[in-house]
Amino acid sequence: MTKNGILNPQLCSAIAGAGHTDYFVIADPGLPIPEGINVIDLSLVRGVPSFLDTLKAVSGELVVESYILAEEMKNISPRLHDETCSVLQGLPHKYVPHEELKQLLRRAKAVVRTGETTSFANVILVCGVNF
Repeated sequence: MTKNGILNPQLCSAIAGAGHTDYFVIADPGLPIPEGINVIDLSLVRGVPSFLDTLKAVSGELVVESYILAEEMKNISPRLHDETCSVLQGLPHKYVPHEELKQLLRRAKAVVRTGETTSFANVILVCGVNF
């Protein structure tokens, strides 16, 4: 058992196994995930765990070099957009249409499913290296 940080063994394993440029996704429960992708389902009930709590925990452990958001998030969920960018402050990012983001999931090393029900509560974290 770890002293601090993430306790979920499946999530710890996925983070430890992530390599440079891998896609590591944090998603709402409605995002369609392609078959064959490692899904770590943390969803319990609506809102638990939240997207932001999950993002904070994962980004505290995972080396992230950039991230990708759906363009629609800016206008449809502006508060969540701003909070997401604040958590990942200083990292380069880009926007793609939501349909393209769903296609990018095919490259995901892992998808962490949250209980968040805010629209477009999804982010692709592009893994970096710590050296």
